Formats: sequence, structure tokens, C-alpha cells
Amino acid sequence: MAAQRKPRAKKVETVETAEYSKLEMYCIWLHEYYEALKTAGFDDDIAIGLIVDKDSYPDWVIPVNPSIEEIRKHLEEEDE
Repeated sequence: MAAQRKPRAKKVETVETAEYSKLEMYCIWLHEYYEALKTAGFDDDIAIGLIVDKDSYPDWVIPVNPSIEEIRKHLEEEDE
């Protein structure tokens, strides 16, 4: 009897644009940091705690911290 195949994950559609806002770049970095922590074996609670604690960020990473005005501008663009 043949071995059962694992179901394939659905292909995720991505937007091909290099014009990310600072807020979007920061969010992408945070998500990648979280995924790296999970891959390294950290529990959800610890991974979230490290993301919240900016002192835990590696020295070589310079995340782009969006200003309050940029966040508001981004939210206003979504409402339109």
C-alpha cells in the first residue's frame, strides 16, 4: 500500500511591490522576528514578551519605528 501524501499548503498570493511604508516594514520585521523565535523553540508567551521588550532586539537590527503621525496616516488611508 502506498504511503499517503501530505496535503499541500495553499499558495499564498503576495503583492509584488517595493514601496512599503515604514509602518509596513516595521510590522514585517516584527512578524519575522516572532517566526524566528518560534522556530528557535520559544513558547508563544515568551516570544510575544521578547517582541514587546525592545531591549531584546539584536544590536545589528535597526527596526524602523514609525511615528504616531505615520500610523494615523496609514489608518486614514485604509478608511478611504
